[in-house]
Amino acid sequence: MSKAKTGDTVRVRYRGTFEDGTEFDATGEKKPFEVTIGAGRVIPGFEKALLGMEAGEKKTVRIPPEEAYGRYREDLRLRVDRETLGEGGSFRAGQEVRIRRQGETTVIGRVLEIAEDAIVVDANHPLAGKALTFEIELVKIV
Repeated sequence: MSKAKTGDTVRVRYRGTFEDGTEFDATGEKKPFEVTIGAGRVIPGFEKALLGMEAGEKKTVRIPPEEAYGRYREDLRLRVDRETLGEGGSFRAGQEVRIRRQGETTVIGRVLEIAEDAIVVDANHPLAGKALTFEIELVKIV
């Protein structure tokens, strides 16, 4: 049997959970997820887990934050003047906002706190700092 390698397109089913067992994502019984290994479309630890798998094989892997969405970075908690956001001044906790900082690319973050003159936005990925566990089934190497 052929083993998955960098450059192969594979179809997988998976279930992703946090360390406490709470599920955050899964393909379930729907059409398998298709990904090309090495294309950078999924987190590095997931791609690494696929390497060497054969069609029909199942495995469970724990992926540390460094191979998932990175460590949680306090420097990505930003205090932003309301006027720079141009959102009409109406914000709510959890709302996603886009911030364009002068000379930088646009940052997407979630509103954490709301003050009269500014808001605090978390620009970390929602899964940053979390170890993730994936149950993976390689359905087919295309």
